[in-house]
Amino acid sequence: MILNIIYIIAGVALVLWGADILTEGASSLARRMRVPEIVIGLTIVAAGTSAPEFFVSLVSALKGTPDLAVGNVLGSNIFNTMLIVGVSAMVAPMSIAKTTVIKDIPFAVCASFVLFILCMDDFSSIGLSGNRISRIDGLILLSGFAVFMGYTLKTAKISKSQETPNVSKDEKVWKAIAFLCIGLACLVFGSDVFVGSATELASSLGISDGVIGLTVVAGGTSLPELATSVVAARKGRSAIAIGNVIGSNVFNLFGILGATAVICPMQINGITMIDMSVLLFSILFVWFFSFTKYTLARWEGAVLTVSFFVYLGWLIYNI
Repeated sequence: MILNIIYIIAGVALVLWGADILTEGASSLARRMRVPEIVIGLTIVAAGTSAPEFFVSLVSALKGTPDLAVGNVLGSNIFNTMLIVGVSAMVAPMSIAKTTVIKDIPFAVCASFVLFILCMDDFSSIGLSGNRISRIDGLILLSGFAVFMGYTLKTAKISKSQETPNVSKDEKVWKAIAFLCIGLACLVFGSDVFVGSATELASSLGISDGVIGLTVVAGGTSLPELATSVVAARKGRSAIAIGNVIGSNVFNLFGILGATAVICPMQINGITMIDMSVLLFSILFVWFFSFTKYTLARWEGAVLTVSFFVYLGWLIYNI
């Protein structure tokens, strides 16, 4: 058991470091190719911060532990929406742009609702056990992701200064490509070690893969979002904090689960209706709070944070 815990920590560290290296290399390469910074942020950086979730979910599905894959994504989104937004708002009240409330958050709500419907193959039962996320479901999710990215890029206003980003002389193409390769290798290897150890630990303790995915795995893969959002909120850059969470949530549900399902259809066994409901209502709460003067106050952040720990306590109680 102790060895598995050490492997889990090592796997998380390797995945997070790999994601950081991958993002840095991709951003450097994009600048060398004269890609606008706004495009870098919306695509490469967003993909980089969600890379841990993608590789952990994909490896989990391929290894025959789909509950770990689905639980990872659901848990990451709940972690993002309740704990990260909550803690960030408590650190510093976050002002939210009107366009974010009207455009971005509704996309995250829509993504959660679409997944909820796709997981309900059998409407005669209120449970999710035995339902599947098929390849067709995966294509539907990927279509939603394509619509989100297309609309976001189309409506993004790129300034002239962003159209020709500055390129440092130290940014070599070979160095960027090397970072990409190293980051990718760390993600693949780290995800494999992490998933294998988490699965063995769950089996030894009699805990389901779904619960492990919703807690340990989700928390580990959401560390980049937590660090980014809290630091951004503390520096008064609340747009980055809330944008990071919303973008990551949409990417996780539409992009990661969609791609994973297309590659390897998943059957749901350990994820409950409570988990799916918490996912949906957590983003609805953030949306509701955002309408109050377009600001997330400290007390609203506290409500989200406390709600997360109540949910976490419920998961632990039902182990």
